[in-house]
Amino acid sequence: QVQLGESGGGLVQAGGSLRLSCAASGRTFSSYCMGWFRQAPGKEREFVAAITYSGGTTKYADSVKGRFTISRDNAKNTVYLQMNSLKPEDTAVYYCAAVNRYCLSSEPNRYDYWGQGTQVTVSS
Repeated sequence: QVQLGESGGGLVQAGGSLRLSCAASGRTFSSYCMGWFRQAPGKEREFVAAITYSGGTTKYADSVKGRFTISRDNAKNTVYLQMNSLKPEDTAVYYCAAVNRYCLSSEPNRYDYWGQGTQVTVSS
């Protein structure tokens, strides 16, 4: 069992930056690939980024490629999402998720564990 908790969300102006963190409980964090998803009001949850067990490979949605960076620190049981050049359309609740088998999947239903989410609001 893995419990996840996001932090770092907030209100930022367009063009600004935020860094989200997701802390995981348990001693098996390095056994899970991790992903970030987001959900805007009235929209489906969408894939943002994912990272493999050791952090050696990453995957991004086209909408965030070149602006967002996913990373992880297995010693701290934490995965990060650095978000730069933020746009109003990035406004959403951001969720981290853990998956054991389907590493780098962009499908939410493949993921085993989810955090409670953190709100990111980008003003124009």
